[in-house]
Amino acid sequence: EKGYETAEHAPGLKLGGCGVYKAAHHIIKTHAKVWHSYNNTWRSEQQGMVGISLTSGWGEPVDPHSQADRDTAERYIQFHLGWFANPIYRGDYPEIMKNYVGQKSAQQGLGTSRLPTFSVQEKTYIKGTSDFLGIGHFTTRYVLQKSFPLLQASSYHTDRDLAELVDPKWPAPGPNWLYSVPWGFRRLLNFIKTQYGNPLIYVTENGVSEKEQCTQLCDEWRIEYLKGYINEMLKALNDGVNVKGYTAWSLLDKFEWNKGFSERFGFYHVDFKNKNKPRYPKASADYYKKIISANGFPNPREVMS
Repeated sequence: EKGYETAEHAPGLKLGGCGVYKAAHHIIKTHAKVWHSYNNTWRSEQQGMVGISLTSGWGEPVDPHSQADRDTAERYIQFHLGWFANPIYRGDYPEIMKNYVGQKSAQQGLGTSRLPTFSVQEKTYIKGTSDFLGIGHFTTRYVLQKSFPLLQASSYHTDRDLAELVDPKWPAPGPNWLYSVPWGFRRLLNFIKTQYGNPLIYVTENGVSEKEQCTQLCDEWRIEYLKGYINEMLKALNDGVNVKGYTAWSLLDKFEWNKGFSERFGFYHVDFKNKNKPRYPKASADYYKKIISANGFPNPREVMS
């Protein structure tokens, strides 16, 4: 979407409502080919696993009692996570995605949908090509129905007919898109469990960056974010979600897409201005070390010898 729709990332193309779906279509087919290649050639010898890592926010209906809001929140997730996960776990794009993009393409006078279709053979070939699901998750949105006039140029964003909202009370310690909403994580993990047959999950990315550099390396907000999100993941484990591992994002401050070095997610502060790039642990590094050594939250009553 950022590479083929908004041109924020490489290859920097603005192919309104078309390129983004074509690129995703190729990614999904390529992923399946790699999985089959490993499955046929190496699995018997190595006993390894091949999966895919998908990043997704959680969409919560503004009014959980409103069917329209619930449908819109479902659409948010299906256009986000389901776009890639549904073909891999269920054999095709989500129905809601096919319907919305198809209808809008027809209204624009196009003979076929801007969302490509898989052949019967491709659906069979793609379904089941993941031994685990990697999940990157950072934040949540409230979601509201919003219709876009046909006069506007087609795009992935207008195809969804929704608006994303945030609660001003949510902590926003990092960039303007990343609000700390731990309960959304548990809901996302449970959604995956019910939608995709409770697959094996590795959390591949979860963390928060900082708006301004904290000279004392006192990133209490990162500690609070991790505490909240890891706690909700533990609740999801109690719900029966098959989470096998968790990786915080990230070990070091580093190059973050089009934000460069300005967005710092690391446990370790990196002095990029120094040619030796020295690294200094933030307060969160010490906190996360304790979580790792306890493989969970440390017992506050335990005395360290």
